[in-house]
Amino acid sequence: MSHEAALQATIGDLVQSGRGILAADESAPTIAKRFQAIGVESTEENRRAYRSLLLSAPGLGAYISGVILFEETLSQKTDDGRLLPAAAWEQKIVPGIKVDKGKIPLALSPGDEITQGLDGLAERLAGYREQGARFAKWREVYTIGKHLPSVTGMAANAEMLARYAAVCQSEGFVPIVEPEVLMDGDHGLERCADVTEAVLHAVFHALHRHRVVLEHMLLKPSMVVPGKVQPKAGPETVAAATLRVLRRTVPAAVPSIHFLSGGQGPEEATANLDALNRSGGASPWRLSLSYGRALQQPALQAWGGKSGNVQAAQQALLKRARLNSLAMQGRYTAEMEND
Repeated sequence: MSHEAALQATIGDLVQSGRGILAADESAPTIAKRFQAIGVESTEENRRAYRSLLLSAPGLGAYISGVILFEETLSQKTDDGRLLPAAAWEQKIVPGIKVDKGKIPLALSPGDEITQGLDGLAERLAGYREQGARFAKWREVYTIGKHLPSVTGMAANAEMLARYAAVCQSEGFVPIVEPEVLMDGDHGLERCADVTEAVLHAVFHALHRHRVVLEHMLLKPSMVVPGKVQPKAGPETVAAATLRVLRRTVPAAVPSIHFLSGGQGPEEATANLDALNRSGGASPWRLSLSYGRALQQPALQAWGGKSGNVQAAQQALLKRARLNSLAMQGRYTAEMEND
């Protein structure tokens, strides 16, 4: 299969009505924090057991079309001996891989950060393909402050995202481009909207310069929300502000926008996604999700590191996945949380 045919096939498998992407790609330090909160040690076996229960949840494929994995997960197995990527694909959940190597301060640009990992990326992708991965994810982060993000920071981050996306497509991998505008801070919703618009303009200009084929990529942005210390905005307000920014910046050629939850609670993220789909019916892109904690947190708490809680944890995951599937169709209501 040619790279172009492979890219189109992966887009077809990922971009489907009522099915989103599960982000299960927490780095070792991040998953250690999640486990610490429930009193579980972050050993390789505990990480394997937890990710196994996620990917082997019966019926998950009805709501989830893809899963972003951390590198060690590609070679781990379910309790019954199946490789985790293969277990995912048995439910037609496409395995993907986080390929960035984390962020560092951007030199001579105080407060801005840049993500590492381009060196050797093509070679790593070839190995990941052998392990079953078909798409990739790269995250750049933007802090909102009085003078942040800077023009230099936005340009540097956009360049990294575009270079990563170009390498992925050259190797037959669909790139998920993730520019996350952080919720941290005391900024209001309008300030978040201004920064998000500037960030997305820079990203798509860079993607154009690097000849990235927009039809063969996915965008994973943050929603337009106020900073954490501000009062929360309602779902309709979030949806209106987010859609206004996206319509100004994202070309119609992009097949799907998979929102990150970015610190929102599970119910909040579902309600906001539902409002986006109720308001954005005429949008040229599918409006979907790529949630991590907002899908996993109830399952993580139900599991608690105990093998006897696997079924309860899977049911908690399936509930959140089902409700978010309804939200992708604009059919979610808060009363469904009590079902």
